[in-house]
Amino acid sequence: MKDLNKLVRPNILALTPYSSARDEYSGQKAKVFLDANESPFNAPYNRYPDPLQQQLKEALSKQTRIYPSCIFLGNGSDEAIDLVFRVFCIPQKDNVVAIEPTYGMYAVCAQVNDVEYRRVRLDDHFNFSAEKLLEAANERTKAIFLCSPNNPTGNLLDTSEIIKTLETFDGIVVVDEAYIDFAESESLRFKIAEYPNLIVLSTLSKAWASANIRLGMAFARPEIVSLFNKVKYPYNVNGLTQRQALDILKRSLEVHKWTKTILDERDKVIAAFKQLPFCEQVYPTDANFFLAKVKGAKKIYDYLSSRGIIVRNRSQVTLCEDCLRITIGLPNENSELIGALRQYPQ
Repeated sequence: MKDLNKLVRPNILALTPYSSARDEYSGQKAKVFLDANESPFNAPYNRYPDPLQQQLKEALSKQTRIYPSCIFLGNGSDEAIDLVFRVFCIPQKDNVVAIEPTYGMYAVCAQVNDVEYRRVRLDDHFNFSAEKLLEAANERTKAIFLCSPNNPTGNLLDTSEIIKTLETFDGIVVVDEAYIDFAESESLRFKIAEYPNLIVLSTLSKAWASANIRLGMAFARPEIVSLFNKVKYPYNVNGLTQRQALDILKRSLEVHKWTKTILDERDKVIAAFKQLPFCEQVYPTDANFFLAKVKGAKKIYDYLSSRGIIVRNRSQVTLCEDCLRITIGLPNENSELIGALRQYPQ
């Protein structure tokens, strides 16, 4: 990896971050708060939240087995994705490399930040090679984005190829593990001590069933976390989100049962889907969804929509022509989906 100071944008290195009232206060015994121009009424909602989410990071540290200093929390994983561009990429000069197809926000953030986005197509089995990624990179490539399990394909990427990328590329490697709780593979977050250029993204939106509260995580070396905290907006994670996140983290056994139910249902739905006359292929998945190639994806999508059942038509995505992406729901929702598809007029 290059020296971190050479990867970071010069203006970010020189940046003096905004210092909020809550940043400056570090005592534990204060009882009268007259520092932040808050209203004294309507407690506890009148107070600004902890800008560094210390209590929540302590709870997440116990759950994830990662030190709090190595955890960045954001408004969904999308904030951490955007920060990669804002911290490391000089607009109109630098570029990033990503697999294709993959999660669409990487390309959106690149465009918003005026950074070139280089796509490296997966093979027909939705696998990638480190060699091809590195061939697409040059001296202005600041980051490589990998999503594993990948969205919309659902498959885990080859860990050996990810490690090869980490060991060969001298910039930042971002591995998005939003769906890792549904896979059998161990998270790469345990490799951040070994690889200083690794950032692993995670979220409470999927297995933890908390998409509504918008809490994303980035696991990285403290130096990178400090840079993210330097650039982020002061109170990026609101107090309601922090409290709800603390609550759901206390329910880990229940969340584990939810995950098992989803995996059991996934097997049942895929088995039933394969029997449908218009199903051409269901691709292997390690997520809470599956990608299926069908005859006439647009017509099937419209038919399901007319029945009040919404799936995702991915036909416009590279390598996903005539493919539907289907999320696993509750047993009754899955039964309704399969029942409707069995009645689809051929």
